[in-house]
Amino acid sequence: MTVPLLVILAFILVSGIVGILGRGRGEMSLEQWTVGGRRFGVILVWLLMAGEIYTTFTFLGASGWAYSRGAPAFYILAYGTIGYIISFFLLPPLWRMAKRLGLHTQPDFFLARYGSPALTGLVALVGVVSIVPYLQLQLAGLGMIVEIASGGAISSAVAIVLAFALTVAFVYTSGLKGIAWVAIIKDVTMIVAVAVIGIGLPTMYFGGIGKMLAELMRQHPAHLTFPGGTTTMGVGWVTSTILLTGMGFYCWPHMFASAFSAKDERTIRRNAVIMPLYQIPILLVFFVGFTALLVLPGLKQPDTALLSLVTRSYPGWFAGFVGGAGAVTAMVPASMLLLVASTLVAKNLYRPLRRGEVSDEHLMRASRAFMLLIAAVALALALWSPNELVKLLIFGYDGIAQFFPGIVLGVFVRRITAGPVILGLLAGEAVVISLIWTGHDPFMGMNAGFVGLAVNGAVTLTARAIAGSRGDESEIEN
Repeated sequence: MTVPLLVILAFILVSGIVGILGRGRGEMSLEQWTVGGRRFGVILVWLLMAGEIYTTFTFLGASGWAYSRGAPAFYILAYGTIGYIISFFLLPPLWRMAKRLGLHTQPDFFLARYGSPALTGLVALVGVVSIVPYLQLQLAGLGMIVEIASGGAISSAVAIVLAFALTVAFVYTSGLKGIAWVAIIKDVTMIVAVAVIGIGLPTMYFGGIGKMLAELMRQHPAHLTFPGGTTTMGVGWVTSTILLTGMGFYCWPHMFASAFSAKDERTIRRNAVIMPLYQIPILLVFFVGFTALLVLPGLKQPDTALLSLVTRSYPGWFAGFVGGAGAVTAMVPASMLLLVASTLVAKNLYRPLRRGEVSDEHLMRASRAFMLLIAAVALALALWSPNELVKLLIFGYDGIAQFFPGIVLGVFVRRITAGPVILGLLAGEAVVISLIWTGHDPFMGMNAGFVGLAVNGAVTLTARAIAGSRGDESEIEN
């Protein structure tokens, strides 16, 4: 058994054990399982949110985009910061409402605010449909990371099954508390790994980051100007994508769960202030991608740029360390996605279909059962159909961002009802689906999701104005 493989397996096993032991004492209630009892302070909320934001995309996608696309990848630095600014104002009132009413999920907010089962069901359905391919991506990325970092000593399929089995185990037993403890391991190792390679690789091959960038400009003078290595990702695409993803950043269902876990609203505001520090590791990942373009030109899979350069440049034990950090980077968001998707299905889709009252204990059992089912579906997709959901994954972020008008208007505008929000959401989703599945993304140089969001907002505000002019703020039929 090779040294990199031993290091990677150690990371995966330790993370799984820490997650299982993170359960704490006493019975696990639905409140504890889904939102950690609403007791998390600044550090845990910070690590938890970062654990969900900085996924396998940090290791694979960001470096791969820097390698293959160049300047358009910089949108990643901008949209996160915009999202943090929005969260400073948006999340505290959401937290207050969740605390007062005992909300656990994003659809819970829509039901409490708008009182519409139709809107609640629609939000839950879109959330689950968007989460499943996102979860599948984490598993596929995990397998790629481990296989490359171990030098092929362990196959992608074996790595996925092992790591995901441990992930399912600690989510089943410990819920959000277990995820938070594993997030600590993930964040510490990820920051160390990225800092070492982000500074070390440009220095190793070119004598420093500045010299590496100078060489990049000499060999690829257009790489750091729009549209970079693409023909469609110009200024219009970058600007619209920054706006879309910045507004949609905290519209993901699992981000709501993280916000609901905070012990008070001050914790959320502090978190918004310090989260931009996490953009620094992304910049270092870009430097690795740029270095790989110069050292390893012509890679068929740009997403392997970071790991390919690391395995070439460092001893086996450090390649294993990076691979282990990458594996945990996939396990944390995968676990959160599992937890939230199963709670959505149990509480916001399954419970309304049952007659009579459903106890928290029953919902807890149902959530765990649905978690196992969703895990099996995601595992099957990752192992046997890794490329089938690419379009659906792209739709995921575009589709989730369509929640933004309903969330913002629901928080800050008193006289807004479910009818306009439903019409706007349906219009936005219809535009996104039609543009993406017909190959019109970008559309007129803009991100299809942003076009859908603009239509969504226009329809919502127009429908609200018409209802107001009639003196009728009633909702459409639930």
